[in-house]
Amino acid sequence: METRNIAIIAHVDHGKTTLTDGLLKQTGMVEEGTSMDSNALEQERGITIYAKPTTLFYKDTKINIVDTPGHADFGSEVERVLRSIDSVVLVVDAQEGPMPQTKFVLKKSLELGLKPLVVLNKIDKPAARPEEVHEEVLELFMDLGATDEQMEFPYIYAIGKEGQAFKSLDDERKDLTPLLDLIMDVVPPAPNDAAAPFRMQPFNLGYDDFVGRMAIGRIYEGTITSGQKVIIKKSTGETRPGTITKLMQFKGHEKVEAKEASAGDIVMIAGIADIDIGETICESADQEPLPAITVDEPTIGMEFLVNNSPFAGQEGKFVTTRQIRERLEKELEINVGLQVDFADGDHFKVYGRGEMHIAVLLENMRREGFELQVSQPKVIIREEDGKKLEPFEEVTVDVPQEFSGTVIEKLGKRKGVMTNMKNNDNQVRLTIEIPSRGLLGYRGQFVMDTKGEGILTSQGIGFKPHVGPIEKRSVGSMISMVKGKTLGFSLANLQDRGVLYVGANVEVYEGMVIGNSAKGDEMNVNPTKGKQLTNMRASGSDDALNLTPPLKVTLETGMEIMSDDEYLEITPENIRIRKQVLKENERKRK
Repeated sequence: METRNIAIIAHVDHGKTTLTDGLLKQTGMVEEGTSMDSNALEQERGITIYAKPTTLFYKDTKINIVDTPGHADFGSEVERVLRSIDSVVLVVDAQEGPMPQTKFVLKKSLELGLKPLVVLNKIDKPAARPEEVHEEVLELFMDLGATDEQMEFPYIYAIGKEGQAFKSLDDERKDLTPLLDLIMDVVPPAPNDAAAPFRMQPFNLGYDDFVGRMAIGRIYEGTITSGQKVIIKKSTGETRPGTITKLMQFKGHEKVEAKEASAGDIVMIAGIADIDIGETICESADQEPLPAITVDEPTIGMEFLVNNSPFAGQEGKFVTTRQIRERLEKELEINVGLQVDFADGDHFKVYGRGEMHIAVLLENMRREGFELQVSQPKVIIREEDGKKLEPFEEVTVDVPQEFSGTVIEKLGKRKGVMTNMKNNDNQVRLTIEIPSRGLLGYRGQFVMDTKGEGILTSQGIGFKPHVGPIEKRSVGSMISMVKGKTLGFSLANLQDRGVLYVGANVEVYEGMVIGNSAKGDEMNVNPTKGKQLTNMRASGSDDALNLTPPLKVTLETGMEIMSDDEYLEITPENIRIRKQVLKENERKRK
């Protein structure tokens, strides 16, 4: 049986997973109502976080598909996947057109010599412009230096959620058969040299409590059987022996145990406890290692430490340094973009690819019952030839015309430089280069500035010279000076001074940040103060209190609005912001 290996790549929310689910349903590999995004966080956020392989069978051919993440923070996963497939399906939204992540994943594909197949998706949108977007994709291929062969890419139109694909806009819209046929015509069969000595390279890792670390990778040559003895080679030439204890293949959403697999297959193996991404698993020590796969360097870091607030231990099951350390060590088994420095005994420095990357880890830990505190995210500053370098990002902003001035002004203050501006009817697309430091803490502000009508996406573009201090925070903190329950009477007076993060009848403690103060200074307040009762009647004394709903502190908003002398306290039930030094007198001394 022939094998085809493809990856589905696109910008976030352009319809990769919906299209993959449609292909699986049509070929009878999965039941109705199931999805590739099986993780609870993926379903809530509506994005793919982990790259996942699957397999379907069509016309006596095995098609291995890898569904990849679209968010920039998980871009390194896509890069690794591209090394182990033979072609890519590039999905582009027929309204939005090519976006930053489209550019990033396409650039990597073209550099590896892959010939993409383009799907213009969501053409049922009222504002869809398939012909213009096709031209924009062609321009993008030219800008990225595609070869003549790559420029002649086949394309097809689709409505992913309806499970329809068609070669021409006038064709009958029935199912995804035209896309499957196009994949069969365009994607070359995987080389199937089963007689050669076995060679395989992992592009992703998995973890199982019973068998430990598992490697997901492609078999390039030969055949592998369960129980086989193998040699693991690093790119440096170092070797070590190992044994394959378990061999699994993918079928729909399931993993199926197999006795053997051969060249061209994408499989999951267990038995090599210290296997790493990019290492070569082979039959004998004299075989050449495959070219190494590199993992992107982290760009931001933050400290994880034990929760020592007055409310510590009330909600969490895992609250000690040892438990947090073990959980981070377990995360390192599979999360290759993450780095952790365990050198300081009582707190750990965690480095990741972006705010979302670390927020997903924190949210998973919170749901598992962990209690901990984290510091404000900080970008990683490098030094080369005596010069300070910092990470920069290319930001693409789609906003209605009326909000473009505000966005340009705010990003300009954060050292952003506009490199392009395009008008399309009433919409404006801005391209801005900005230090990652400048973008930290801006997304929430952006939603408010554009009244929720703007789209902001970013893509890392490497390290550039440091731009100096950036003024970001114009508000101060409103800090509780007592422990107790908040009362509506005191909050009604405080809400005029800034935005509150807590409502009435909420437990607070001394040093907890309960809101921000509009004047920009720190303000110590008593949110538990009640109304002074008297036996004298006065007009207006019994007026109803009108409390504005508080700003809900989530992981993302907390990481954005906290200042550098504060911690974000994370428990299974609550997320609070607090001062690192709780007592006011001690803060003043510092």
